[in-house]
Amino acid sequence: MILINSTYAPVQAMVDELVRCGLTHAVTCPGSRNAPIVLTLAGDERLTPVSVIDERAAGFMALGMAKASGRPVAVTCTSGTAAANLAPAVHEAWQARVPLIVLTADRPPELRDVGAGQAIDQIGLYGSAAKWFVELGNSDPGPAWNAHVRAIACRAWFTAAGGRPGPVHVNLPLREPLAPVPGDVAEADWQGRAGGAPWTVVREHPQAPDGDDVQRLADRMAAAPRGAVVCGAMAGDVAEAVARLAARSGWPVLADALSGVRCGQHDLSHVVAHYDVLLRDQGFAAGHRPDLVLRVGDTPTSKPLRAWLGDAKQVVCDPFGAWHDPTRSADTVLAADPAAACDALAAALEMRGAGADAGWLASWRAADALVPPALAEAPDPFEPKVYAALAETLPEGAQVWVSSSMPVREVESFFPVTDTPIRFLSNRGANGIDGVVASAAGAALATGAPTWVLIGEVALVHDAGGLLAAGRAGADLRVICVNNGGGGIFDFLPLPGHAEAAVYEEHVATPTGVEPAALAALAGMKHLFSEVRTDRADSVRLHRELYQRVGERLATQG
Repeated sequence: MILINSTYAPVQAMVDELVRCGLTHAVTCPGSRNAPIVLTLAGDERLTPVSVIDERAAGFMALGMAKASGRPVAVTCTSGTAAANLAPAVHEAWQARVPLIVLTADRPPELRDVGAGQAIDQIGLYGSAAKWFVELGNSDPGPAWNAHVRAIACRAWFTAAGGRPGPVHVNLPLREPLAPVPGDVAEADWQGRAGGAPWTVVREHPQAPDGDDVQRLADRMAAAPRGAVVCGAMAGDVAEAVARLAARSGWPVLADALSGVRCGQHDLSHVVAHYDVLLRDQGFAAGHRPDLVLRVGDTPTSKPLRAWLGDAKQVVCDPFGAWHDPTRSADTVLAADPAAACDALAAALEMRGAGADAGWLASWRAADALVPPALAEAPDPFEPKVYAALAETLPEGAQVWVSSSMPVREVESFFPVTDTPIRFLSNRGANGIDGVVASAAGAALATGAPTWVLIGEVALVHDAGGLLAAGRAGADLRVICVNNGGGGIFDFLPLPGHAEAAVYEEHVATPTGVEPAALAALAGMKHLFSEVRTDRADSVRLHRELYQRVGERLATQG
């Protein structure tokens, strides 16, 4: 590391320390005040830096990288409102437990609150969304300052990645010179640990479930032959462990596509994909009230599922003991690694020789099998058929980023069980439609996996900046846009039936009138007519007819 000057030296030490900890990717935004950070990140040959012009898109691209890779990613911007534009991604990262390291440049204390340009109050800028905030400060160069900076960098890394992952905000007040002009810096004062080791290392191990808790829960499961495992979005791989637990318990597994349990080459014999459609039928839901539910991961989006869970006895397994219980019906939160907990429960049930209600699982699987043929009978074009058809076309190892609003709900409801390994990702922490394309681009850049984006036209236009950033960064994306002429999800709510039609259309449904082909051309991307155009009113009608068809067949099936 060749030190430049007294402004760059602490920045160089911080970046060096982050790399020693494991940083491999960084996203930079242009600016003068953050030039020392940008040039240091971009100049480090150990890093893969990506330049993004728009801070909002940059934040989500970093988030996508971190979510897909499971490792902290650094994002930097200049002072002022540039830092405020990172807030949506920071809030999503906190809600979704994604490790980010946000490096904001700031004016030094003497240039704050005196009318200097690009100066806002950046202290604690992201509030409770930042897992940890620290102002780096300013001090005289020397060994003590080097130790402080390096320790801060290590703490930022391990705080972002450890425990409940989340965003860390480091505010760097930088004085002149901001240009990389040579200065008098004693390199001996700025050395790291010998051998490339981090200044400080935190050793953390997955939390195994308590043995007594496992035995108590296994007793409850053995006494509940009509139970269910509900799997929502989660960071770790639990598919094999959940499959073993399902085999031992005989319970169906209601698996959100985002859980990683619906797709893959593990045992899929207990997995139910179309629970959202089935539980819309009041007769089926009433006849399938569970004795006990074990929930692993976040609560799935499905409203009928949440209503069904509201009347059920529930145990929530979360690695950080998070209170993911919007129904307020869970009686136990098991703070343990989900895969380890499922494995331990499977072993405990095997020792008990627990007998399941074979008819219970069979009734779920038979009902689940009714949905695909009922869907196939719907006329084209129909959005759910598009999402279901992807199961036959996506290759092994595909990575699919699903937009919030209608796409994530359609995938949850209609994407079938498949033994093709497919990874679904989505920003379901804060559930916004912002940053969808930028997040997907980050995931593609970080993993190199073939990546698809499933998105509606409103979210696509909303993240036009992300599309430009993806094109500029060379992200390999396949964007499938389902265009129904506005925010189709609102048509399924009571709102359009009570609002004045013209006002509703302009201010709520908000059809954009923007052609995706024009957006693709602007971003320098190839455009094929893979976009699907549907009618919002037809979509509502066809969904309701589909639910009715399934309900009638459920009644016949008994």
